Amino acid sequence: MSAESVKTWAAQHAPELRLIEAHGSTATVADAAATLGVEPGRIAKTIALRVGKRILLLVTRGDARLDNLKCKATFGGRIRMLGPDETLAVTGHVVGGVCPFGLATPLPVYADVSLRAFDTVFPAAGSRNASLEVAPERLAQLTEAAWVDCCTLS
Repeated sequence: MSAESVKTWAAQHAPELRLIEAHGSTATVADAAATLGVEPGRIAKTIALRVGKRILLLVTRGDARLDNLKCKATFGGRIRMLGPDETLAVTGHVVGGVCPFGLATPLPVYADVSLRAFDTVFPAAGSRNASLEVAPERLAQLTEAAWVDCCTLS
């Protein structure tokens, strides 16, 4: 169902984006990289976070880690990752398929500058076996994402 919301969203907002429905899992960075045949950094992972009472999405490269000090300085408080049930409730996407497209609830989206190292990246597309290929700048444009520096490379 969630991949359908992404497909519908893409048809309306970015018909040039092609939904990639893989036969293998794309639920983790390692699985997605292996299934899609790309390096882990090109997997654009979307993380649902809570800062105080605010919920937001942060999209970052697959081999990056959240830097708590940078996140606190950027978002004005301590960050916490949402659990699977709350993530599903606010995004409409299951963990392993979370993306900033076709959301159940409008949420602010932030794109980590680490994504800019690549011409294209592969965010999930609403399910554990679907992805899209998109240029980082286009991803930010489509989601009205603000660019932030919140991560460090592993």
